[in-house]
Amino acid sequence: MSYCENHNPDRPRDECGVCGIFGHKDAAKLTYFGLYALQHRGQESAGIVTGDGDNIHQFRGMGLVPEVFSEEILQSLTGHLSIGHVRYSTTGESNVVNAQPFTATHLGCTLSVAHNGNLVNIRALREELEKEGSIFQSTMDSEVVVHLMARHSHLDFAEAILKTAAKIKGAYSMLLMTRKKLVAVRDPNGFRPLCLGKLNNGSYVVASETCALDLIEAAYIRDIEPGEILIIDENGLSSQYMEKAERQSCCIFEHVYFARPDSDIFGYNVYQSRKRMGEILARECKVDADFVMPFPDSGNYAAIGYSQASGIPLEMGVIRNHYVGRTFIQPTQSMRDFSVRVKLNPIRTFLEGKRVIIIEDSIIRGTTGRSRVRSLRDVGVKEIHMMISCPPTRNPCYYGIDFPSGGELIANAKTIEEIRDHLGLDSLHYLSIEGLVEATGNSADSFCLACFNGDYPVAPDQEFHKLFLGSTC
Repeated sequence: MSYCENHNPDRPRDECGVCGIFGHKDAAKLTYFGLYALQHRGQESAGIVTGDGDNIHQFRGMGLVPEVFSEEILQSLTGHLSIGHVRYSTTGESNVVNAQPFTATHLGCTLSVAHNGNLVNIRALREELEKEGSIFQSTMDSEVVVHLMARHSHLDFAEAILKTAAKIKGAYSMLLMTRKKLVAVRDPNGFRPLCLGKLNNGSYVVASETCALDLIEAAYIRDIEPGEILIIDENGLSSQYMEKAERQSCCIFEHVYFARPDSDIFGYNVYQSRKRMGEILARECKVDADFVMPFPDSGNYAAIGYSQASGIPLEMGVIRNHYVGRTFIQPTQSMRDFSVRVKLNPIRTFLEGKRVIIIEDSIIRGTTGRSRVRSLRDVGVKEIHMMISCPPTRNPCYYGIDFPSGGELIANAKTIEEIRDHLGLDSLHYLSIEGLVEATGNSADSFCLACFNGDYPVAPDQEFHKLFLGSTC
């Protein structure tokens, strides 16, 4: 990621997704389909780098995966190994300069990097490197990794990665590629997911989520372990390990919102964990209503769980327009809530006079939620109760999720009762931290819960949250 942010969405935004192939003649096409499966993790840009043992080929562009790559482009990306990346700029400018993978050549050695996460000491590292003469092409912290690797080019490749890892702090699930090697690296805390798979012909796949393996019919082998450096080359697989962290800090929001429901993340299926969130919500928060409904698609699976556990029927009282695409035509000020209504439209004759329970996965700023509740009031809904399948999000994330600053988070500034009144609800209930952890099938000490409780496992530099102001020359 890079570190100049201009976009302020009302919902948490996906970070990035990575996919790599070793040992297949159609490495570029397989990576393309892997990125297609990971599109939910980043919709701003996409890129693929390939290698054939001698030459490196790359293409990056702005837009969705099928918008960036054509058949002709994919055919030009020859080679048996590749890495790819889909990006959302959690802390960086949205332009092609910052699209990944990032590739550089030093002393005849070419290295490409695709990175999911955020380095929390990026500013200090960049200033240190610039003072020593490094010249940067982008604002990506991925480029910092390349410069640090160049410092240790005299060492064995695995040792150079270990030395680089000792300098960086934060969240990183990374793929590195040389002309002959594919390397997967996961930070010692294990913030972001990364898994290993194998194709029928013996080729290896590394991807952010198992749904990418499913699409290209690769068998899941295992997760890359926290602190592991997995090297894949003509000799097979070999691993080295960084110094162990005090505890694991897997991002629990992967289960709440980010990961695709058909993926297995941190050892547990996301679909099942989201259903469990709804079941536990029904246990913790009992409300009488005519039916349960989600705002599609974010609350769908928790709504199923809540309905089944509570015995209250599940209905789809709001219909999503699946054909909403990008538009450069903006509604006028008089077209109130157009951006909400163009995506979701309540069924007036069905909802009128009803008592409904809305299931949502999170509330970040509350702007969209307020508009959606108002649209239900406008069609005559009698009572609106909202259940959130995670605890109140009170703190920003420094590890690769686009949460706003603390002051912009509605739960940081308001009590639950104040949020209820702000949204125009009859009642508002959040899942407890204990209930959320229970739904994932893991223990609390394996997760980062900082966005809920403020306990940051890796402290960011004081300057990390500030915008990078650029060159002083």
